[in-house]
Amino acid sequence: MLQSFNRMFGQGNKSETDDAFPADEVVQLPVQKIEANRYQPRSMFDEEKIKELAQTIHTHGMIQPIVVRKMDDDGDGYELIAGERRWRAVQLLEWENIPTIIRNMNDAETASVALIENLQREELTVIEEANAYAKLLEIHSLTQEALAQRLGKNQSTIANKLRLLKLPDEVKKAVQDKAISERHARALIKVEDPKVQEHILHLIIEHDLNVKQTEEQIAKLDERFEKKKKQKPRLKGVNKDIRIAMNTIRQSLSMVSDTGINVETDEQDMEDYYQFTIKIPKKK
Repeated sequence: MLQSFNRMFGQGNKSETDDAFPADEVVQLPVQKIEANRYQPRSMFDEEKIKELAQTIHTHGMIQPIVVRKMDDDGDGYELIAGERRWRAVQLLEWENIPTIIRNMNDAETASVALIENLQREELTVIEEANAYAKLLEIHSLTQEALAQRLGKNQSTIANKLRLLKLPDEVKKAVQDKAISERHARALIKVEDPKVQEHILHLIIEHDLNVKQTEEQIAKLDERFEKKKKQKPRLKGVNKDIRIAMNTIRQSLSMVSDTGINVETDEQDMEDYYQFTIKIPKKK
């Protein structure tokens, strides 16, 4: 993994202090002295799959050792570089020691190896994947095109994933939790207002909207917004209470429309009053 990483990012074949540990020598380290990788991009682990892996290791043994580095402090602890699923599995098996390869790596190398290992497995959620790309771009000061070349991916693939990170936290969490799909999220990117994005998110979840229905909802909102921009009377010099009353009416009508009812509205600024005309079909 380290050699392929060095080739990928144009670094030397050896770390500065790699001679401290013989290359690929497998040693037995106490499981409890190893800590998780602080740069691990994966935020969720499938417990059932970890149990299945533990059963496989129990039956066939550990074929591939984990990779660690010495902690920065003067203690006797280690930090994982690669192999967190195996490390978690042997903890379920209550092993005291685990086969390990020790490497000397700096923070940038450790983070990069953890990110690349997980990207190659293709088991990350789209948000985890996007965060991994963003971190690699930051660590190595690369352009999207340069990163794409190094990872063997299309630049558009990386760009599309990175755009998801601009969504509100609530939307990203919904993608992470698989409440909505990546295609739903990409449709929401077209909406500029974060509050509107969250509003549409609630509609998707509440009404179980597919991607096409979501895009139709976004198109309706755009249509209504454009119509209101043309029709909405200017309220210069209007009493604050009247402004509040009119905005309340508009918000109420918008909520009715969001239920799927095709409400037609028209606002007119008359000489002595404001007139709202509302048409609600008898059949939804």
